Amino acid sequence: MHQGKKVAFVTGGTGGIGTAICQELYTHGYFVVAGYYSSGNHGQAKEWAIKQKEDGYKLEIAYGEITKFDSCQKCINEIVEKFGKISILVNNAGITRDATFSKMSLEQWTDVVSVNLNSVFMMTKLVIEGMLEEKWGRIINISSINAQKGQFGQSNYSAAKAGMHGFTKALALEVARKGITVNTISPGYIETKMIADIDSAIKKEILKSIPMGRFGQPSEIGKLVSFLSSDSASFITGANISINGGQHMM
Repeated sequence: MHQGKKVAFVTGGTGGIGTAICQELYTHGYFVVAGYYSSGNHGQAKEWAIKQKEDGYKLEIAYGEITKFDSCQKCINEIVEKFGKISILVNNAGITRDATFSKMSLEQWTDVVSVNLNSVFMMTKLVIEGMLEEKWGRIINISSINAQKGQFGQSNYSAAKAGMHGFTKALALEVARKGITVNTISPGYIETKMIADIDSAIKKEILKSIPMGRFGQPSEIGKLVSFLSSDSASFITGANISINGGQHMM
């Protein structure tokens, strides 16, 4: 077992930002489970876990199709049975299906809202009772700069990610006296594989819009998640913390 360590579950945990979050939580003494779906590619997730172990991070993985409540329930139940109650939930999973609104299909809208927002309801619903029983919990929702400022071709993504923070504020009020904090993090452009694959000319244009003149590092998101998970952050709740190099200020 994990000798009394708090259990942290990170949805979308095997992606670029998810990996950094898992690594930072592990480094700070949490027992970490990375959620994955990857269209059911279990082999890919197992390879990820092996690579993490080689790099010094002993991380567990858990499969769940986060748009389906039954699959989420099975995922959470297995984690709780194997490792104990989940104390920290990081709702990090997300997808994009970009299109201008006039060309956006109902499927593109529904897919993004389902993965980015409905999954937050389902996963949180499944862990909140355990946190209430323990009188301690951390729920951290990974939103986006584009929820704050909007983005051309992302009415679906911007709406879903903005919805995450509305959820954060309402739930934070409900559980504030129960030892549970609920917060949102809104990253700007973070240097993941997705950014690395962008054409260099476009990258230069993006960098011009960031006052700090650089992309964020996944580890910087991980460190912020780790801090919000700690007892030192127990007076922070209902907050939306921007981490975007000054690209958008509120």
